[in-house]
Amino acid sequence: MIGRFGIDDVRPQVSGRTLPSKAVVGEVIPISALVWREGHDAVAATLVVTRPDGEQDSVHMQQEVYRPDYVHAVIVPDTEGLWRFRIDAWSNVMATWRNAVTKKFNAGQTPAELANDLAHGVELFEAAAAQTPAEENGILLRAARALADESAPLPDRLAPGLSEDALEVLDAYPLRELVTRGPVCDILVERREALVNSWYELFPRSTGGRDAAGRPVHGTWATTAQALDRVAAMGFDTVYFPPIHPIGTENRKGRNNSLTPEDGDVGSPWAVGSADGGHDAFHPELGGEDEFVAMLEHAADLGLEIALDFALQAAPDHPWAKEHPEFFTVLADGTIAYAENPPKKYQDIYPINFDNAPETLYEEIYRVLMYWVDLGITTFRVDNPHTKPVNFWHWLISTVHETHPEVIFLAEAFTRAPRMYGLSKAGFSQSYTHFTWKTTKAELTDFARSLVDVADVSRPNLFVNTPDILHASLQTGGPAVFAIRATLAATLSPLWGVYSGYELYEFEPVHEGSEEYLDSEKYELRPRDFTGALERGESLEPYLTLLNSIRRDNPALQQLRQIRFHEAPNDQILAYSKVDAITGNAVLVVVNLDPASAQEATVYVDAEAIGLNPGESFVVHDLVTGGRYTWVAGAGNYVRLAPDNNVAHIFRLPDVNPQRREALAFRQISDHDYRP
Repeated sequence: MIGRFGIDDVRPQVSGRTLPSKAVVGEVIPISALVWREGHDAVAATLVVTRPDGEQDSVHMQQEVYRPDYVHAVIVPDTEGLWRFRIDAWSNVMATWRNAVTKKFNAGQTPAELANDLAHGVELFEAAAAQTPAEENGILLRAARALADESAPLPDRLAPGLSEDALEVLDAYPLRELVTRGPVCDILVERREALVNSWYELFPRSTGGRDAAGRPVHGTWATTAQALDRVAAMGFDTVYFPPIHPIGTENRKGRNNSLTPEDGDVGSPWAVGSADGGHDAFHPELGGEDEFVAMLEHAADLGLEIALDFALQAAPDHPWAKEHPEFFTVLADGTIAYAENPPKKYQDIYPINFDNAPETLYEEIYRVLMYWVDLGITTFRVDNPHTKPVNFWHWLISTVHETHPEVIFLAEAFTRAPRMYGLSKAGFSQSYTHFTWKTTKAELTDFARSLVDVADVSRPNLFVNTPDILHASLQTGGPAVFAIRATLAATLSPLWGVYSGYELYEFEPVHEGSEEYLDSEKYELRPRDFTGALERGESLEPYLTLLNSIRRDNPALQQLRQIRFHEAPNDQILAYSKVDAITGNAVLVVVNLDPASAQEATVYVDAEAIGLNPGESFVVHDLVTGGRYTWVAGAGNYVRLAPDNNVAHIFRLPDVNPQRREALAFRQISDHDYRP
């Protein structure tokens, strides 16, 4: 429907407003629209926000500097739930009047020629005063009286109405005519941990250490609890466990994915289920429910949240295979189809068929998930969600959130963009990304900008490695590349993750050209000597701890929606900044992408992007080394980074002054093309 005024390109909105956009408590949400009208009269806009409790607030929107006809405002939600907003466009008759009389006065028109404008001004200021609280409308009434005073000189008649004091009152209590309401848009606000979080992945079964003969001992919930102390000391927030359920014995895989397991091989945790139980059971050697809950309580005391893997697949001896064969695909010969991703075969796993008996299947999956929620689990990493129907995920997540909106779902979906973002729209709080494969300056720049493009719907969790992914760069780059990738992941996104062993520089693939680890922990126990490596100086643990500390202390690194890249004429030097629009905190990251050689560059800082004026000098504080340097905005600033010394600068910049903060929040989206 066409309104009196045009209100187009309202952001944020998702899928034509059929789904809510996303945010978290405390996140700066930029809201904008293109507002236009006929002719030359001024048009303005008001942002009307409805909180989850039904209370409404109104915010006067500002005209954007970078995009003509666009208006913007920011909101910072302070509670979880469904927020709603609309943008109202209206005729700004006071601005139209001010513009006209100013131009006519400057052109030398006489009071007689301006008689109608002066009379109209009296009417406008009296109308504005009538809707303004009595304690604040005196300025407007004085302006009306001055305009009506024919005995006074023309400048004196105009001055009160054009004064800054009058403008301030009118901004607070605008006189609005021809108000046109825009569409209502939804924003689903989740708890802050859905956006700001550091993840660490470990296998509980590998926490048992070794016996006197040097053989690995299967871990328990007690040994897992002990392992959490080190993770908490590194500053991680969430510890993710791969599946903790009984593991199938039929077609069990041996070490390095062998089809011929030997006695004692523990199998893959993703082959869920055996005679000991299925998705709602514990692996017998880990311990039972009481021991698990004790471990959860210890994690909570450390400030850690435990995330569980939710892998909807089954081993051939899972109870479902006998009790619910309709949950799977039965082949012509009567056997159940195992998982395949040609040429890979997963004979130890049966994929679920979601179309055979959806009502029974959905009910059973919901029951299983809620068992863990009731035990205290509020975060799930979901295995391969892109191989299951998206409408199922929308149903499941929505149903869980009806009673437990705090539950976070991370999608492990290394797939094409439409699927990844479709899962985010369906309700997933976070998503894995293709960050692991972005290594060049151009790739990383494009990738980081794309994260901002979809920030209204998708939150990227940048894992540097996983049990499935040992990127080629980690295989050949030496310790420096581990520090480089950790720096990028920890500063490009408020969400990042590390799989255990990364801090020990584990780099050996099962064979050349493979991204699979040699002696993969997916198929065997792998206890690690973290303490010994740290004592020998062969651990990245201190640097990971520092990165998490820097992230926690700098709100700029806790936001996703704004990033600016700065010129550094060297393909191995990447420079980018982030600014927090609430506190003004600003951070500049300069990374050497070359793990083998020292690299130099002159970094030209975009002054406007960090709230400074060109030519203005400022002090940068390197949070990695503690060094302080004086730089000049817009000019060349020399850097040298060597892999054997320091792979990156993470500079704390001077805080941006309040007058410039909101504009910076919109500088990023102003780069986009107009979208009607």
